[in-house]
Amino acid sequence: MTGPSLAPSLVSVQPSLIRELANVAFGMEGVLRLQFGESNLPTPDVIVAAVNQAIADGYTFYTENAGLPSLRVAIAAKYAQLHQVTLDPGREVLISASGVQALNVSIRCVIDHGDEALVLSPNWPNGSAIVEMFGARAREIPLVRQGSRYTIDFDALAAALTACTRLLIYTSPSNPLGWVATVDEQQALLDFCRAHNLWLLADEVYERLYYGGSVAPSILRLCSREDAVIVVQSFSKSYRMTGWRLGWVVSRADLVAKASQLNEFIVSHAPSMIQKAGETALAQGDDEIAGMVELFQERMNFCYQALASVDGISLSKPEGAFYLFPEIEGVDDSFAFALALLKKEKVAVAPGSAFGNGGEGAIRICYAPGMDVLEPAMERFVRFVGSNRWS
Repeated sequence: MTGPSLAPSLVSVQPSLIRELANVAFGMEGVLRLQFGESNLPTPDVIVAAVNQAIADGYTFYTENAGLPSLRVAIAAKYAQLHQVTLDPGREVLISASGVQALNVSIRCVIDHGDEALVLSPNWPNGSAIVEMFGARAREIPLVRQGSRYTIDFDALAAALTACTRLLIYTSPSNPLGWVATVDEQQALLDFCRAHNLWLLADEVYERLYYGGSVAPSILRLCSREDAVIVVQSFSKSYRMTGWRLGWVVSRADLVAKASQLNEFIVSHAPSMIQKAGETALAQGDDEIAGMVELFQERMNFCYQALASVDGISLSKPEGAFYLFPEIEGVDDSFAFALALLKKEKVAVAPGSAFGNGGEGAIRICYAPGMDVLEPAMERFVRFVGSNRWS
């Protein structure tokens, strides 16, 4: 091509391997789809009715860049209910057009060109990619598997620090591991960031999909409102609103003020009628969440039992979210493995290499789809591993 080139800095932003494999699957018939983080359950009727009512009530105009005050109040009330945390909804809560946009605007507020961020991995790739989009460097530090669960390697975190390090990112409950940071682990992360003058960003999108209680521990229970802590959240997973694109940020007042200003130049604000539906989700969605988590736990147990006894497969039992991350003996190219599985058995999974440092040799299975998908998928997957047909 002739003429100006694309921005050279974009070279560091790699395409999503999850999407690359999914694009192959989209062109095939009869595929059992376990590659995306999405269930087969529709958005609850009460939320659908709420958006229709909001449109009828005239919520079709601009809102504040930070979002509707009534939704920010509802989010603050939810934190008081779930975590016994007191937030100022006018200063410490920002509404975003999805969890991805929450990550984007939050990272932009604390990262400049040439900076570095530490990312606990394997991790959903968008965090690292957003860091790279802003001309910074993501240094991925693998979680370490010890026995039945993963733990944080604080020595590796400390060794990765440089004068350019500004941010530490982690996800709990984890996508793709299903790991949930304990209160002691969260306190250690907070202490580490305080000691090294870092921002700490916690992706808590899966907090309601937790098998140890009604909600996973939040870093907000431990930090003060003056700490350099950011929590990003979304309505997608807990309230089954993946296509609605609604999320939020909780952070220190100065970050929320700047992020609200940046919203004007990115998305202006989340759609007004969707924000109103979010209020209904927060007010009336808990019963739906409880039933959904019970269903996901049954599906997780089925898939875990199908894989745990298979020679050559090693995996930890998830503590939250809706993913399994089995390591497969002999696999050193997880994308090639996933592609062969797709072509030979018509089962679509996400390659572990898509989730950064520490992910190679594994694949991510989303067990949120129905049993009509999971049962044949596990049968085909086990058969494929046993046949060694990827090598």
